Amino acid sequence: MREHEKIGRLDDLVAQMNKNYEENDLLNALGKHRLPDRDRIIVIIKAIRRLMFPGYFGLNEFDKANTYYFAGGLINSVIEELRKQVIIALSYDNEQESPTPDIVEQAEEICFEFAETFPEIQRLLLTDLQAGFDGDPAAKSKESIIFSYPGLYAIFVYRVAHELYKRKVPFIPRIMTEYAHSRTGIDINPGATIGEYFFIDHGTGVVIGETTKIGNNVKLYQGVTLGALSTRQGQLLRDVKRHPTIEDYVTIYSNATILGGETVIGAHSVIGGSAFIIDSVPPNTRVSVKSPELTFTDGEGHSTKMHDWED
Repeated sequence: MREHEKIGRLDDLVAQMNKNYEENDLLNALGKHRLPDRDRIIVIIKAIRRLMFPGYFGLNEFDKANTYYFAGGLINSVIEELRKQVIIALSYDNEQESPTPDIVEQAEEICFEFAETFPEIQRLLLTDLQAGFDGDPAAKSKESIIFSYPGLYAIFVYRVAHELYKRKVPFIPRIMTEYAHSRTGIDINPGATIGEYFFIDHGTGVVIGETTKIGNNVKLYQGVTLGALSTRQGQLLRDVKRHPTIEDYVTIYSNATILGGETVIGAHSVIGGSAFIIDSVPPNTRVSVKSPELTFTDGEGHSTKMHDWED
């Protein structure tokens, strides 16, 4: 291809892209001066994790003699960094090209209120850590859970994001939980309500919808979906309870699916693997899928053995 042909085709392509930019406000809005910076939000998550579990993450050694300065420095840094992102998010949500004094004041109050929840978030995380240790015989220590368990990491990010969600901060809570989703395969909407002593074992493929309510002492295994029964109405279902309620001391095994805003799994129930549930389950109930029958055939397609797990 000759040089002038390449330049001509490139010019045509650029012109088409700019036409899209001009005709679509959604594309026009893109830009770090208008929307929160995902990379900075990830930095904030990492800083909060260092604050929650001092000495486990980051390059600096944790010295117990300097805990006051350690906590003070990190909290101040988180407030300042988050304040910038919240100002951007609120400005965008209020269709302001630049932040107004009211937005700046609102963002500062949100960030201080958020920081004031850190002791409670830490308390909840310690109950989640204990649940992980108590519920997994493969866990050799609580330290190993802090370092390496995807379930605890996803729960940590959720608990942080949930506090911002409750304060109606646009964009940022979902950015946080989707970052955890990309790292762990665990999708917890920041709007879900989750009690203490919560454990997700293995975790890959777990989905917890926005209006899900989970009580205390609940354990989930990989592949569990707590979802909506139908989303065909789309935005008309916003603010409607679409996802199930899981009461205290419930265990839900792998690949179980529980759907619907009116569906309640009663306390102390056990939901077996691969169950599909769209109706409420009374307390103290065990739900299981009928055991499968295996059929074996030889190379010519003749049945050689059949086994029913219930025999």
